[in-house]
Amino acid sequence: MNQNAIPYWRLSGFYFFYFALAGTLMPFFGLYLQSLSFSPQQIGTLSAILMATKIVAPNIWGWLSDKTGRRLSIIRWGCFLAALFFLILLWRQSFAWLAFAIFCYSFFWNAVLAQFEVVTLGYLTQRPHAYSRIRLWGSVGFVMAVMGFGALFDVFSIAYLPWLALFLLLLIWFSSLSLREEKVIAREVKQGQFLKQLQQRPVLFFLLCSFLLQLSHGTYYTFYSVYLEALGYSRTVIGALWALGVVAEIGVFLVMHQWMQRAGLRAILLITLALTCLRWSFIALFSDVLVMLLFAQLLHAFSFGSAHAVAIEFIRRYFQGGTQGQGQALYSAVGFGAGGAVGALLSGWLWPINPLFAFLLSGLSALLAMLCVWFGLEKTEARDSRGV
Repeated sequence: MNQNAIPYWRLSGFYFFYFALAGTLMPFFGLYLQSLSFSPQQIGTLSAILMATKIVAPNIWGWLSDKTGRRLSIIRWGCFLAALFFLILLWRQSFAWLAFAIFCYSFFWNAVLAQFEVVTLGYLTQRPHAYSRIRLWGSVGFVMAVMGFGALFDVFSIAYLPWLALFLLLLIWFSSLSLREEKVIAREVKQGQFLKQLQQRPVLFFLLCSFLLQLSHGTYYTFYSVYLEALGYSRTVIGALWALGVVAEIGVFLVMHQWMQRAGLRAILLITLALTCLRWSFIALFSDVLVMLLFAQLLHAFSFGSAHAVAIEFIRRYFQGGTQGQGQALYSAVGFGAGGAVGALLSGWLWPINPLFAFLLSGLSALLAMLCVWFGLEKTEARDSRGV
């Protein structure tokens, strides 16, 4: 990678702080809500709100970014306003106030990542596979946060979590300011072009697969840490388990560009989903055996790492002609938004009955996603990086 032509460290720095925040909230936000004496249904509902805003918000920001060409400005405002609304968590901790704060925070937060992915790919027009080498710094940030804060919360109260998250939000905003706003002329999109691209059979099945895959993650993101703490694991160990998954993810990002050149997207996705199904089954059945949990966390390399890298490449191929922002936003809305919200809600209702049921639902959802890929994506899916 020519680092003189590409702002490698500034792009990487944004991903580092962005996913350091994810490493703060994903593993520990459920524990923070539990410390406020919320019920599993309330925790599931708050997690669902966090994800549900992704159904609409990314599409609004994606359309606005493609229309104006001011993508980086929208990212900056999204970061700033997300931090502003997150301040409410330092002031009020009732269920109603938290629901309001999470809704507003996540609405603006959803202006950020999908559009930053497009900014990054814009710098990598001649080297799209170099994306993984930049994105892996997000994984590094996640690991450092989850390990450090896991140990910290074994010593200090988890009530400090909102303060740490707010600090990282400000660092993300400052990082966005370090990049130069390019003078981009908004591309004129042909009438109905996005809709035509959306109606392609592989695209429809890919979106359904994304929905089911993220639905399967709903239990994990909402209750995994709560589950492990109930089994007697310390927060240091919980943080280490989350970190292990992301370390494995880093390894996949380092080699993914080679895999995509040698194998079709369909083949990689099928393997990914089969291993995802296996992962949720292991967590459901063998959580009391640390070795099994370690193995299950290594499979995060596939359930998130390879799945996300394939998704980014899939969108790059199928959404062209000025619609990449909308394509990224739609992927986020259907998968991380609708799928994640439904998964969080269902897990919240199943959890009091039996945690085993929630994780088995995750496994079933991953299996259905695998069937979508099997029947919906062509076996001859291109192996190179050219647009279809």
